[in-house]
Amino acid sequence: MPNARSALAVRLEFAPGALVHANLSGAAFTGDWLWVAGDEACGLDRLRRLPPVGREQLRFGEVRDFPLADLLDLPGAADEEADLEGMAVADGYLWVVGSHGYKRKNARPERSHADNARRLAKLALDGNRRLLACLPLETNAQGEPCLVRQAQDGRRALRLKGDAQDNQLTRALADDPHFGPYMALPGKDNGFDIEGLAVDGQRLLLGLRGPVLRGWSALLEIAVEPRGGQLRLLPLDDSGTLVRKHFLQLDGLGVRDLHFSGDDLYILAGPTMVLNGEIRVFKWPGARTALAANREPVCFEPALTESVSLPHGRGTNRAEALCELPPGLAGSKPQWLVLYDAPGEDRKDGEYTVFGDLLRRT
Repeated sequence: MPNARSALAVRLEFAPGALVHANLSGAAFTGDWLWVAGDEACGLDRLRRLPPVGREQLRFGEVRDFPLADLLDLPGAADEEADLEGMAVADGYLWVVGSHGYKRKNARPERSHADNARRLAKLALDGNRRLLACLPLETNAQGEPCLVRQAQDGRRALRLKGDAQDNQLTRALADDPHFGPYMALPGKDNGFDIEGLAVDGQRLLLGLRGPVLRGWSALLEIAVEPRGGQLRLLPLDDSGTLVRKHFLQLDGLGVRDLHFSGDDLYILAGPTMVLNGEIRVFKWPGARTALAANREPVCFEPALTESVSLPHGRGTNRAEALCELPPGLAGSKPQWLVLYDAPGEDRKDGEYTVFGDLLRRT
């Protein structure tokens, strides 16, 4: 019998060889099924709700992999990581977004000074990081939700038009006065780094971990439509605006995840760079209505309500994923699921089991 944790612990049981193991960066529910993404894989995992252990409230396991290469013609190689950072379920699709940013090699203690200097100067862009896609959800004969390349009703898996170097979004931002200068900087160096996704019909919100500009964090609003077997950017207004910018005061923190709950938008925020610092959840009341009514290309949004601060460790337990539990799982009191990147030993049970948290939604 595994060690039981508190009633606020959510047990996730993975398996040897699973695409995702520990570094969780995105989460979404379809009923009793939990979908998770990791920032070091090129695919998603689906976990089934199982009877809980001890006092724990929720347990998920019986993992199944869904490699993205089986669902999409990827911009990069099938085994190249996608660095998936945002997920959302809407209108029969599971939406995913990669970080879109460059990465920098890190120094290693076993290497020489000269070797580490070369490593620290080396930048790379994995083509699959520049991925924004919608994947059809379809129930199989066993009653299980699955991701498919094409559903029986004609829905197809689609990604934003582009290749391993650029897509329509990065091209639209290349000359942007706010974000253009940051497009070639690594995400962990306050460069361009998408880490949140929320969907409202054709409108998508992309939350930026970086850059944070003079303390202002940003959401990018875009609209997409299927055309020619791909997703294409759709103008947001009669002036042809393709990207609308929303600047937020998150006390200098960058966006780590986004989630719509009714008319409100909840924002998980943490340090932009590789720092051990505060992680918080902010609430933007009435965001859905405000976004639908707005026509300005650049907006500075009113002060947001801080909902809760989350625990974090030194180099561990960085909250990366936030999503609301379905009513059938949450019971009478609305609750959030929070999942963590770099889980510490206190969030592990053996090699393939990690723990998230349940939080009361405010």
